[in-house]
Amino acid sequence: MPVNADLRTKLTKLVPYGFLVTRHWLAAQGVARHGIDNLVKSRQLLTLFSGVYTRPETKLTWQGVVCSLQRMGSTLTVGGLTALDLQGFAHYLALSGPKTIHLYGSDPLPAWANKLGLKEKFLHHGDVRLFGRQKTSPAGHHKDFTVDLPWGDHAWALQASSPELAVLELLEEVPEKVSFEHADQLMQGLTSLSPRRLESLLNRTRSIKVKRLFFWFAERQRHAWLGKLRPEDFDLGSGKRVLAKGGKFDKKYRITVPEEMHG
Repeated sequence: MPVNADLRTKLTKLVPYGFLVTRHWLAAQGVARHGIDNLVKSRQLLTLFSGVYTRPETKLTWQGVVCSLQRMGSTLTVGGLTALDLQGFAHYLALSGPKTIHLYGSDPLPAWANKLGLKEKFLHHGDVRLFGRQKTSPAGHHKDFTVDLPWGDHAWALQASSPELAVLELLEEVPEKVSFEHADQLMQGLTSLSPRRLESLLNRTRSIKVKRLFFWFAERQRHAWLGKLRPEDFDLGSGKRVLAKGGKFDKKYRITVPEEMHG
């Protein structure tokens, strides 16, 4: 059955070049089931996965996938190491192998996201350990904690964690998935963080480990913005935290750190 002209025109707006859409989202935009089927049969929509489509001429990228999810209402935000990398703060990335794209937020990552044939892999991080159980992450609550990053020639920007939020997300992974050395190198370059945003985020953060690590690394790097933040103004918990087996104990922040980085 031929596709009418109105639907073809609507298609260019609903599925811009580089984007994908789901059947559920198209239906919510008023495209009837038979209309979607006709678009697929006439090859004006390409099926990427069951119920997931793009335009046949589209060259799909990981940025396009994430922007598509955000455009369709997902709260997932590019964060952690990926957000720092996109903003020019990461100097210690793997030179080979598939690149991991770190996404943060309470919404789940669709099962199909890692089945699209991209060389990059998406890794979803919940934010319960950092910020407790809430409907959205701080990024979803307040634009102060996100940045809009342009990609390619698209008008739609990629929503990512601000450097202040991204570094806290990264520190949650120390030392299990991010080494002390890697975190130290990243912190070294964060010379222009906003004390106001940091104060707000540190007050929201429930992770005692992250707050202690943040101040320990910041003091180690002697950043100027640290002068406007006082550790005693934040809940740093009680007791000791063993973060580096066989390491040295830092009395001020009551954490064990690698011996070579102590003092």
